[in-house]
Amino acid sequence: MNRRQSLVSLAALGAGATLPAAAAGHPIQLHVDLEVDPAQEKDLVSNFKNSFQPTIKKQAGFSDVRLLKFRKSMQGEGPAKAFYRLLIAFESEEQRVAWVASADHQRVWPTIEKTLKGAKLSAWLYDIV
Repeated sequence: MNRRQSLVSLAALGAGATLPAAAAGHPIQLHVDLEVDPAQEKDLVSNFKNSFQPTIKKQAGFSDVRLLKFRKSMQGEGPAKAFYRLLIAFESEEQRVAWVASADHQRVWPTIEKTLKGAKLSAWLYDIV
């Protein structure tokens, strides 16, 4: 996976967009589907717990972070390739964008990224209502 491309993609998920006045300062949650190399699953979980999670918890506006592993589809189709989903919540989109631009993010994101296969990240930004 191309690190620069991934970081630019994550930053662009909101950095270039103008938020409506009603959304400014509104809590958000980012969902990122991760296609993990099966041989790297233990490293992903370890890197998440020991590096990424403790670092993001210190960021201004941080609310929550979760790493989910797909178990089974209860209704409809499950994910085709991405069996892990990273959930990140901040008090505002501006604070999430600041986290992505931070030196801490630049240091810990590669510990997650090195476990991935493929060159694409799928990500969705939600307002928490």
